[in-house]
Amino acid sequence: MNKEVKRMARVLIAMCLLFTSLIVYLSYFQIFTAPKIKNNSFNKRLWIDEENILRGMILDRNGKTLAYSEKTEDSTIRHYNYGSLYSHIIGYSYRDYGKSGLELTYNNELLNLKESTTLKEISKIIKPDGEGNNIKLTLDHELQEIARNSLKGKKGSIVAMNPQNGEIYAMVSQPDFDPNTMKQNWQSIVENPDSPFLNRATSGLYAPGSIFKVVTAVAGLENPNVSKSYDCKGSFTVEGYTLEDYGGKAHGKLGLEEALVKSCNSYFAQLGLQVGRQELGGVSERFMMNKDIPFDLPVKASKFAHGEELKKTDIAASSIGQGKTLVTPLNMAMVASAIGNEGNMVKPILVKEILSPKGHLIKLNDTETISQVTDPLIANQVKNMMVEVVKRGTGTNASIGDIRVAGKTGTAENPTGKSHAWFIGFAPADEPKIAISVILESDGTTGGKTAAPIARQIMIEGLNRIK
Repeated sequence: MNKEVKRMARVLIAMCLLFTSLIVYLSYFQIFTAPKIKNNSFNKRLWIDEENILRGMILDRNGKTLAYSEKTEDSTIRHYNYGSLYSHIIGYSYRDYGKSGLELTYNNELLNLKESTTLKEISKIIKPDGEGNNIKLTLDHELQEIARNSLKGKKGSIVAMNPQNGEIYAMVSQPDFDPNTMKQNWQSIVENPDSPFLNRATSGLYAPGSIFKVVTAVAGLENPNVSKSYDCKGSFTVEGYTLEDYGGKAHGKLGLEEALVKSCNSYFAQLGLQVGRQELGGVSERFMMNKDIPFDLPVKASKFAHGEELKKTDIAASSIGQGKTLVTPLNMAMVASAIGNEGNMVKPILVKEILSPKGHLIKLNDTETISQVTDPLIANQVKNMMVEVVKRGTGTNASIGDIRVAGKTGTAENPTGKSHAWFIGFAPADEPKIAISVILESDGTTGGKTAAPIARQIMIEGLNRIK
């Protein structure tokens, strides 16, 4: 009898463990996994309501229609009015290929779907037809066109935004693709080695080169005990590794401002070593590196390595934006914005409003500060140094008449053997209305020569167009 009781007890315990495991798994699935599966672009349940609901429109900041849906006898057709111009932002919505971009992120809003209940499911059967909500973006259509055309078919990205409220005015990634003709061109797009599907603005990770010196400058100013004077000999050697200045030019005795104006690699490499990996890493993370940036589209985290195993050569290289440091163009537009906004980094906004089919406001995305990168005094000092960069340094090709422009150029070495050309900046310097980052991927030129003139054009157009 005792054996039988023990056997039953073991069976009962095993069954309890199984039920407990099932409850734990289902709880984990519901809390952590279900939302990802629900919003997966290939989840067929996303298409259940597509047959009966007319998908909402996507508009630019001035109400220009960028995407809309049309019902035919057999199906619903999604029209993208400007082809590839918004392919990385709006994305696509196809039963065969899933969804991407805002079409995925705002799928429920565009179809006016709420959490499903039994009553709602019954109402769909009784009254199946409906209209989705419209979403209004912060983008300016004309500025978006100008930005795309200014790249002239080169690989790269441009991000232009308002430093004070975070609104994105233009966001371009090249190469791109036409969502209207994906069925015909899917295979060629997928097989293209230049990755047209990649949104370089949010997911392209690049060595920043000298534009990172803005971050190192902040770290240096926050540490009053480090020396701000240095005698540049044209190169800097640490642990047997030599960092060269551009063209091997010796800049002589420098302070921080002159070092930024002349973009002296030796100066910033030794400054970074004085500051140290922990302090430099802490400042970089205040600029949202190694962190998730909240945005309406997926964003890859910029990378600044500052672990225990970091060698002095790594710190020196990272201080000038080389080595293991990698950034996205969106993050660097935010870096420029934060300097121009007295050290306050605001959340970037792409979707400004969600509107009902009749035009009533449902939701408004407000400005939100996500990081205090430094205090206003230091931000102002770095801003004035960046003004001098454009006025008489490497960034003169970004100057705009009587308007004070703040900026920094970058020429970043990378594995392709051809340098990336960078520019970040904002204007007007004292009350900035527009901040920008420009990268020309593997262009083989300097940021001052090719990226700065593009930034100048976009800033002029943005200041003239957007009030």
